[in-house]
Amino acid sequence: MGTANSTLVSNFEATPQVQNNSALLHGSMRVAQGTIVVAAGDSDDNDIVMLAPIPSNATVPQIWIASDTFGGSCTFNVGIYQSDGTVVDEDYFASAVADAAAMADVRFEAADINTAGKTMWEMAGASADPGGYYYIAATMAAAGGTEGDMSFNIHYVVN
Repeated sequence: MGTANSTLVSNFEATPQVQNNSALLHGSMRVAQGTIVVAAGDSDDNDIVMLAPIPSNATVPQIWIASDTFGGSCTFNVGIYQSDGTVVDEDYFASAVADAAAMADVRFEAADINTAGKTMWEMAGASADPGGYYYIAATMAAAGGTEGDMSFNIHYVVN
């Protein structure tokens, strides 16, 4: 029977012990949460709903989103934007999420499982931490046209 250690365990067992990034082990869990009223004219294809600013050095283990019915065949993507509003990847976390859904974790719907523990700047494709914030946003992928609520609960970890 074999045993495979994660980097966290290998670092812990090393002599001398190697310090792990506290965002990956014993970091501080934070929450960004709220509800946004999405106006009828803001649920059309390519409309953007900026959900929350997340520190560039944070890891994001969960992104929970729910919405009312926005009409039509509305779906939305969940992705990353720079704090100036420039898109990084509009469907990094999730693509074509149906509206009128109960609160669900969409963090790994489209993102590869090997992004677990990656920081926002790494997921955004930066070569180094630029500091500051990235936005997690929902981008409408198909037209809605009806007003409704969108709620979110984003868990992130900082060291």
